Amino acid sequence: MQNSQIDLVAFGPEHIDGAVALSRAESWPHRREDWMLAQALSAGVVALDADGRVTGTTLVTPYAADCATINMVIVDKTMRGLGLGRTLMERAVALADGRPLRLVATKEGLPLYEKLGFVTTGLIRQHQGEVRPLDRPEGIEKMQAGDLEALKALDREAYGADRSALINALVERGEIAVVRKGETIEAWAAIRPFGRGEVIGPVIAPDAKTACALIAWHASSRPGTFLRVDTGSETGIALWLADIGLAHVGGGVAMRRPAKEDAEQARRKVYALANQALG
Repeated sequence: MQNSQIDLVAFGPEHIDGAVALSRAESWPHRREDWMLAQALSAGVVALDADGRVTGTTLVTPYAADCATINMVIVDKTMRGLGLGRTLMERAVALADGRPLRLVATKEGLPLYEKLGFVTTGLIRQHQGEVRPLDRPEGIEKMQAGDLEALKALDREAYGADRSALINALVERGEIAVVRKGETIEAWAAIRPFGRGEVIGPVIAPDAKTACALIAWHASSRPGTFLRVDTGSETGIALWLADIGLAHVGGGVAMRRPAKEDAEQARRKVYALANQALG
């Protein structure tokens, strides 16, 4: 990095307000509470200018020893072209401590990530808006207190990593719907406050029909609420999301380092992300 006036320090709670200002300048929807959740689950680095202003951020969210996501990578517009983005990414890779890495890239960040060895694995579609009136599907219910470990096991099967800390946070902050077959949970979906309204995700299900039913169960009880769903382009639910009123407004590129193909197809699949930062 060429600018000697920049200090790189560990991302702490005291940097949240500066990070919010930085993301708002990029028209990102993240509230202070959204940054607080991401920071609490992560390690990270911030860049501070000579006046102590936050001019760059990156977070690394570890999921046990299985993998880590790199997220919230932002560089102030006035600091671009100085190598700060690459420096922040190199610090993030070091914080991951050898874990396989995942991220969702913006169009602007894609060239840098490719230079750092990340490989495209798919596309993420961001859908949002106010849904049309929906009937509430049958066969879905709110989670019970004893369901938590089953939720974690299904998520681990679908995502390929132990995201227990994230799921604990989602249960604390949001609402979880489950599909139960006898005593066994077959699928589940979370909804929580995020950005301009609420986000539905993760959605963990064995098929697209079940995933859509879980999304509809949450959405049907929130007329007039601004909702967001981030889904992979391969899930096959994008047209249905648009049909119920959640328009496709952009997204990102899913990337991994190293690229890894699953040895076998998991019985369940991630049909919607917690959000693009957390996977």
